[in-house]
Amino acid sequence: MAVKDLEKQKKNAWTKYDDKDLEKVFSLSDRYKNFMSKCKTERECVLELVKQAEVKGFRNLETIISKGETLKKGDKVYANNKDKNLALFVIGNEPIENGLTILGAHIDSPRIDLKQNPLYESKELALFKTHYYGGIKKYQWVTLPLAIHGVVIKKTGEKVDIVIGEDDEDPVVGISDLLVHLAADQMGKKASVVIEGESLNVLIGSIPLKDDEEDVKEKVKGNILKLLNEKYGIVEEDFISAELEVVPAGKARDYGLDRSMVMAYGHDDRICAYTSFEAILEMNNPNRTSCCILVDKEEIGSMGATGMQSKFFENTVAELMDRVGEYSELKIRRALTNSKMLSSDVSAAFDPNYPSVMEEMNAPFFGNGVVFNKYTGSRGKSGSSDANPEFIAEIRAVMDKNNISWQTAELGKVDQGGGGTIAYILANYNMNVIDCGVALMNMHAPWELASKADIYETFKAYVAFLSEI
Repeated sequence: MAVKDLEKQKKNAWTKYDDKDLEKVFSLSDRYKNFMSKCKTERECVLELVKQAEVKGFRNLETIISKGETLKKGDKVYANNKDKNLALFVIGNEPIENGLTILGAHIDSPRIDLKQNPLYESKELALFKTHYYGGIKKYQWVTLPLAIHGVVIKKTGEKVDIVIGEDDEDPVVGISDLLVHLAADQMGKKASVVIEGESLNVLIGSIPLKDDEEDVKEKVKGNILKLLNEKYGIVEEDFISAELEVVPAGKARDYGLDRSMVMAYGHDDRICAYTSFEAILEMNNPNRTSCCILVDKEEIGSMGATGMQSKFFENTVAELMDRVGEYSELKIRRALTNSKMLSSDVSAAFDPNYPSVMEEMNAPFFGNGVVFNKYTGSRGKSGSSDANPEFIAEIRAVMDKNNISWQTAELGKVDQGGGGTIAYILANYNMNVIDCGVALMNMHAPWELASKADIYETFKAYVAFLSEI
């Protein structure tokens, strides 16, 4: 019996779907592709999800506080932190002191950022200097069509939204590479230094100003500044207070002849963020208060005011408890300790092209459903929160009860690599936490891959967790 149970756990989810199930699988992926095509920065994610949440009846907690209103069972609220964090809550039947059920994901992704003084001219070409964000293979980012997303804040406080390279009529930009005919020295380098970080300069223009237009020495740079000023009303100094991200240009696409997969930029970790968001939209009258927390800066250590290590989440829970009439410092501590969380983050799927880095008995496979990682970390589990088996057993029972396809995994062979999530940060409150999400191929590459079946099973797992844990 035990062997059969394990085989059942590993069964491909596609084999259990009827036509009605398949319609749900593909419908969810279509909504997800639309979200991923539009939302390539943290700010874009937060503003889009706020818009969708308000349509579904969620109200701004800040407005409720300012009006002195109270909250009751079934109320739906959200808190927006600097347009880069989003926390959504559905008030449950039990006191919040008894704990929340939490889905926590991050909405930042590896990318290339413009430096504060980015624009320069070299040999009659205009370029942007950059600094990469998060763990990337730098050589993957050259010769791709790239787009620029972000905001510029003028000294007046006016915010200018910028998206260049996504519309079919837009130009794209990119990072050049050395032609193979002259690359003998380059090809002999280690992959980590084939392209150096300071060489990730984005080529953006080559037309100079006419001699009679402006008296500037660098005329190609001058022409770029003229174009930016005409379209966006910004000047070079405004780059100092800008947040501009260079990302792959183009829409999320179906992948595979059978359309079974999704190719997109930023699956890590917007794939778990979006499924967590859709799951909390399903909550109406949960027993325990449901929460979906979407954070920034995970790829660089979760630091800063918008990272998981900030006090935003804790402070928001305090405000929430105050609005339902439960506030006390002790009750907040109890609420956080009694909470249970899925750290909604991705895993590395087994890739037949690179089998040597995986241990197959403990690797996730496309189509086998949502992935649970008892621990992450590296080498000797360094940096991992390592979930309690009692909590895992509770989750197993809920998954099986709801016919959800699930699998367990670790991030590669023991001494091969590793990584981390936000799980350990929430575990600092002494709450039960386990990593749980979608397995990816090409993780941290400009274009990542995911199985539509796994996206659907993850959504179902998140709904079951919020409903029954």
